[in-house]
Amino acid sequence: MDIIITTFLLLYNLLTGSGEDSENAKKIAIAYLNATAGETIVQPESPVVPGEPAGQTNSGQSPAKKDPQPDTPPIKGIYVTAHSAGGSRMESLLKLVDETDLNSMVIDIKDDNGYITYPTTTPELLEIGTPKKFIGDIEKLMSTLKQHDIYPIARIVVFKDTVLSVKKPELSFLQADGTIWKNGRGESFVNPYRQEVWDYNIAIAKEAAKLGFKEIQFDYVRFPEGFENRSDSLTFNKTDVSRVDAVAGFVKYAREQLEPLGVRVSVDIFGYAASVPAAEGIGQDFVKISNDVHVISPMVYPSHYSTGWFNQTSPDRSPYETIKGAMEDTHEKLNDTGELKPIIRPWIQDFTASWLGKGNYLKYGKAEVEAQIKALHDSGINEYLLWNAGNKYSPGVIYK
Repeated sequence: MDIIITTFLLLYNLLTGSGEDSENAKKIAIAYLNATAGETIVQPESPVVPGEPAGQTNSGQSPAKKDPQPDTPPIKGIYVTAHSAGGSRMESLLKLVDETDLNSMVIDIKDDNGYITYPTTTPELLEIGTPKKFIGDIEKLMSTLKQHDIYPIARIVVFKDTVLSVKKPELSFLQADGTIWKNGRGESFVNPYRQEVWDYNIAIAKEAAKLGFKEIQFDYVRFPEGFENRSDSLTFNKTDVSRVDAVAGFVKYAREQLEPLGVRVSVDIFGYAASVPAAEGIGQDFVKISNDVHVISPMVYPSHYSTGWFNQTSPDRSPYETIKGAMEDTHEKLNDTGELKPIIRPWIQDFTASWLGKGNYLKYGKAEVEAQIKALHDSGINEYLLWNAGNKYSPGVIYK
């Protein structure tokens, strides 16, 4: 956790010009830990990424990008864990979508630990990955989603993969004593420079497309937080391309592999990535990633911004103003993508960030969720996804 907090302090000081520690920055770091899920990957052995550097093939334009589903209506969805999708809570979530203007579910197919969440029978995935039976009957789930006219999105956590790191340490980052590096939560990442890691995740995505998912949403498409401060002390394979180009190369490769199958490709990205220059440390460049996805989903939870963002003393207490400011920055950032602009479909907040402390947060419910949706509409954005890690969504919300 100390590493993540340090990263946020550096970002805070960069934006505010302050050289002092900020309690707000620390709270924001903790917010990311509590409000977002984990990330991990499982991969086979192999050498570093072969061929020409990934970034060189993605540095300018990707004119071949084409939305395979141009007639899809605006997507308004909720996050659904594999446990919920395969358990009793699914009934109430189906009822929520049926009775509102929501029309989509983002379901974990490879979760934050790195587990494949259903009992796959694909030999390649069985050899490399570690399947679980969180979703006992994936075909039945897909049939149910179709019956309820729900647009299915498969969430795949990519480069945070504790399971794969343990299974194949050579695909991860090793410390001087030969042990696998872990973050403050005990989670490990796999190496974005490794082609095997790319191919493993793409194989899962292809199976998800075959099962009937309309879109593949990649999450944790990055290096660990604060990686630039520890990379010299770790052992891992790499090419001579930058971290940004390695990550962008994966996104381009994924889109080229999946687009012919008729599925959209989307990527989750930190909300602040639209407000600051490229995050070289973790390898995320908002523009380069946006060039090669059909949908970009910035995580613009108001609780994740500290004092001063968008001229707000307590951004979590100002959901409309915070989302409005984040969308203005997003639009400005995407001006650099020219005709390659993706659909903007942000993740918004339907949870209470009580860890921010008294006076710095609101109890989120109907009014706060609707304020965020209004800010999106006022910014010309008609698509969104709601995040609640426990899948407990506020009652009575009018999803416009």
